[in-house]
Amino acid sequence: MTGHVRRNTQAPFNLTVNDQLELESWLRTSTLSQNLVLRARIVLALNAGESPKVVAERLGTTTATVFKWRNRYTEQGLSGLQDAPRPGQPRKLNQKKVKAILDDTVKKLPKESTHWSVRLMAEYAGVSRWQVHQIWKAADLKPHRLKTFKISNDPDFADKVFDVVGLYLNPPDNALVLSVDEKTQIQALDRTQPKLQLKPGQIERRTHDYKRHGTTSLYAALNILNGEVIGRITQRHRAKEFLDFLRQINRETPKEQDLHLILDNSSTHKTPEVKAWLEKHPRFKLHFTPTSASWLNAVEGWFGQLERRALYRGIFTSVGELKKAIRRFIQTHNEKLAKPFRWHKSAESIMTSVARAKLSVINDK
Repeated sequence: MTGHVRRNTQAPFNLTVNDQLELESWLRTSTLSQNLVLRARIVLALNAGESPKVVAERLGTTTATVFKWRNRYTEQGLSGLQDAPRPGQPRKLNQKKVKAILDDTVKKLPKESTHWSVRLMAEYAGVSRWQVHQIWKAADLKPHRLKTFKISNDPDFADKVFDVVGLYLNPPDNALVLSVDEKTQIQALDRTQPKLQLKPGQIERRTHDYKRHGTTSLYAALNILNGEVIGRITQRHRAKEFLDFLRQINRETPKEQDLHLILDNSSTHKTPEVKAWLEKHPRFKLHFTPTSASWLNAVEGWFGQLERRALYRGIFTSVGELKKAIRRFIQTHNEKLAKPFRWHKSAESIMTSVARAKLSVINDK
């Protein structure tokens, strides 16, 4: 009687390159729990070709444990090496541990990163990712997010805010309120190779590098009553160009109406030539936003639309093409997209937010 030969039908064990690099980085982390260290060593040893029995003997564990983590990785990837959630209510952390996690989040940084992630904090603190997530959620902590800010130091900040917001919320009768600014150094950019068009299963693609074909500048005045824009494209942005734009506004608006222009504090808006012209045209009344407070100027939002819809993905082989695209956008906006501008924040609420921000900066020092 011929005996049956028992063959090993187990498929070869292979890690992906990324997973192998990740597991090797685990072993270099001094704060990694011993359980995870063992699991990483098991999987890396199997990947090196060692048998489960040899791995178990060398690492001082059982073959059942080796097979357990081999199967968990095969089924779930790296996440399978983490502790599975236990049935019933999760283990609660004492207040001291919660406070330590919160303090470390805001006062310390991990060695291997510029900011905390749920995974890193869980490893450093020796708790589960779910627990870190719940602690951060309760404290409204979001280490992965970053915002920029700048607090205006304008001594007339409050007066300017009340003045500009007052124009938005209560525009004067028989007058136009125009939010005015310039977008300078708009580049005519062309890609070094033709783009690959959008098609089913493929997003539009373009090269990361580009060729410059010159720049232009744009003056724009947003009418907050109907949302229409008066635009003027210029090659430079000096007081002369600004004065030419004022003359254009004067020509293209009803002569019987006063004009309230909201501007920033650029020196080109305050030259002797500009002041002399304004004295001869008393229907122009200028209102200046505080320094470092461009967010208060409504036309900035329109510039953002121009950038997203007409410039960012545009391909321009000349400044002339760029100018045509800008003019086309202004025309289309005025014909189809323009709508009254609505401002919702009161001057008082703005002042409260700024005061709170200043206090936060002082407390953080």
